[in-house]
Amino acid sequence: MHDQSEDPRSARAAALATELRALVGKLKRRLREQADVGDLTPSQVSVLLRLEKDGQATASSLARAEGMRPQSMASVVAALESAGLVSGVPDPADGRQTLLSLTDACRQWVQEGRTARQDWLSRRLRARLSSDEMEIVDKAAELLNRVVDD
Repeated sequence: MHDQSEDPRSARAAALATELRALVGKLKRRLREQADVGDLTPSQVSVLLRLEKDGQATASSLARAEGMRPQSMASVVAALESAGLVSGVPDPADGRQTLLSLTDACRQWVQEGRTARQDWLSRRLRARLSSDEMEIVDKAAELLNRVVDD
């Protein structure tokens, strides 16, 4: 049998989910505007983030991780190499393979982008929220972490 007391709670959760999804999307767009990614495609950005997080990788392992065909990954890697964002060295375990990693210039560019986004958000919080409101946002962030953490 259906529990009537859960209906308002379920409706509220659904409304909050809709609002949060829209808000997070808007926040992501605003943050993206603060650090220009230039002409990089979403696939290229994803590969750069994966290399930053996981370290060196072969093009074939990147293709598997990204759910791409090896031929598609080859064009992504070629574009990143020509932009000076990734470089490769022979894999010591298998000389036929190339281990790709971020260049120093790419690491600096990624850090500058993060700094720009962090500075923008920090300035917006200071300019638009009182200390009490920042405390509320802090508590909301804590609660949202509970929602997304396993």
